[in-house]
Amino acid sequence: MTDIKGIDPSVPPSGDGCVECDAAGGWWFHLRRCAQCGHVGCCDSSPGQHASGHFRETGHPLARSFEPGEEWFWNFETEEMFEAGPQLAAPESHPRSQPSPGPEGRVPADWARTLRR
Repeated sequence: MTDIKGIDPSVPPSGDGCVECDAAGGWWFHLRRCAQCGHVGCCDSSPGQHASGHFRETGHPLARSFEPGEEWFWNFETEEMFEAGPQLAAPESHPRSQPSPGPEGRVPADWARTLRR
C-alpha cells in the first residue's frame, strides 16, 4: 500500500475494457483505471463517461490512463493531471491489439461525431 490517498498499487485492473460499456454492449474512446480499486471506465469524451461516474459513486479520487504508453494520473477532486505516479499492478494498459476507440466491432462508423467535448 502506498501513502498517497486514493492509490492502492497492489490492485489489478478490473479488465481490458470499460466495465459498464462491456455490460451494455457499448463502446469507448479511451480508458481510465481507478488507482484505488482498479475499476476500468471510459473517459469523459466517451458516450458513457463511466470513469468520472465511478468517482461520483465511490469517491475514489484518482484515475490513471489505461491507454498504452500513457502514465499520467487525473485527480477528479482537484481536476489536476499528474504526468507520473507510482507503478500500479499489471497490466498497465489495455492490450495494444485492442483499438481506440474500442472495442473492435462495437464502434459506430460515425464515432467521432458522437464524442463528448
